[in-house]
Amino acid sequence: MATPSIELISAMRATVKKLASGATYHWGHMGACNCGNLAQELLQVSKAEIHTWALQTREGDWSEQTAEYCAKSNLPLDLMIFKLLQKGLTTSDLQHLEKLSDPKNLALIPAKERHLNFNNKLDLIKYLKAWCTLLENQFSDNVSLVGLYEEPIGIAERMTS
Repeated sequence: MATPSIELISAMRATVKKLASGATYHWGHMGACNCGNLAQELLQVSKAEIHTWALQTREGDWSEQTAEYCAKSNLPLDLMIFKLLQKGLTTSDLQHLEKLSDPKNLALIPAKERHLNFNNKLDLIKYLKAWCTLLENQFSDNVSLVGLYEEPIGIAERMTS
């Protein structure tokens, strides 16, 4: 699961806003699909750049590309995937994003709306909103413990204080 960060959450929120405002969406285009739209925001690259890099790599969508990802290949798309991993995503996150399939994200969507079509812009927006909520909750849980004590306090000491 992704490591929540302000940068990642902000990029997801910006992607949602951009898509809702009419940004190009085309599931069959590596730069304008589910992962492509998030990569544009997170890495500040254009859909054309992403698509060009994808054409210089292996065949397949993001799910297939991430399944075959090799950090040492120096293929352009593998380098981009590496940068996405540095931003807190996992290859599994990218595979799920491309298919809108992560059970943890889907659990936050009302049951009657949970059957998402992976190549539907509105379903992508719904999925990203749920994922943002999940990451924001994880982030706030982690942040709430930071800086509460000037000196580290052990679990036993916390339970008795």
